[in-house]
Amino acid sequence: MTGLLALMAVAFLAATPVPANSEVVFLGLQAAGWPMLTLVAAASLANTAGSCVTYAMGRGAETFRDRRWFPLTPDRLARAQGWWGRWGLWSLLLSWAPGGDVIVALAGLMRVPFAVFLALVALAKTARYLALAAAGAGLLGAAS
Repeated sequence: MTGLLALMAVAFLAATPVPANSEVVFLGLQAAGWPMLTLVAAASLANTAGSCVTYAMGRGAETFRDRRWFPLTPDRLARAQGWWGRWGLWSLLLSWAPGGDVIVALAGLMRVPFAVFLALVALAKTARYLALAAAGAGLLGAAS
């Protein structure tokens, strides 16, 4: 059980600004014989929950935009809003990729409805862990 809790902790942190890598723990547990669907469910749930924290951080970030340390100048914020208007919502399907935390935080900043955010991010995170599990099981390598 501690292995599953470790996976969930690392998967949660990996979806926040804290650097973490859940793939190694996932594949290690899979190699140790943990059931694939158990690992996918636990990692997906925890990683999605971590993204919800990052989304909330983005949602609350605008209250600090008048501070010197706020990372987006008014010019950069306008550019981010333009980019988001064009690509943003569907870019949440890449929330699992490197840099996905920025997309998730922008979703909060751009006030994406939480239900839409949650659906897209949960789909992306689950698909990612399913692909990782398949690769770990050798299913992707056998298909080529």
